[in-house]
Amino acid sequence: MRKVPARGYEGGMTLTRLIARPMLASMFVAGGINSLRNTKQAAEQAKPITDKLVPMAQQAAPSVPIPTDPATLVRINAGVHILAGFALATGRTPRLSSLALAGTLVPTTVAGHRFWEESDPALKANQQIHFFKNVSMLGGLILASVDTEGKPGLAWRAKRAAKDAGRQGRHLRKAAKREAKLAAKGVTG
Repeated sequence: MRKVPARGYEGGMTLTRLIARPMLASMFVAGGINSLRNTKQAAEQAKPITDKLVPMAQQAAPSVPIPTDPATLVRINAGVHILAGFALATGRTPRLSSLALAGTLVPTTVAGHRFWEESDPALKANQQIHFFKNVSMLGGLILASVDTEGKPGLAWRAKRAAKDAGRQGRHLRKAAKREAKLAAKGVTG
């Protein structure tokens, strides 16, 4: 009889992750496709933000070739949304893909939903809703980026390895002392 792990983890996704990841990823895949279809419009919307972010990125990483054209940046962002969205949806590198999506969501949100610049109350309310929807999605991505699927995380494993190494060191020290005492008795006795 085959034994099933208690947590429901058997090398795959739990039912919750199987459903939640594609749900979270769907907006990014759809948004990425929309950005590719409407690159010109998205680039116009992104230009005020890319004009500020590109010089900062160039200064932070002067040896990295960073595109300056807003349309190219929109296409790159769309590509990340589509690829990382599919990776998250299918459970392939979910932590890394969540982190990539979270990193792109901040400038996307600031570029696309600047509600503080709207004077029309209806448009302002609409942009504010989309802004906070994205903030909510950012929270979900942050949670997904630290989800270890019930397995111990790196911090726990490092702490455990340090404890094990310390325990092993104490054991070896005791064994060495014991061997030294036996050797000393054998030489003198």
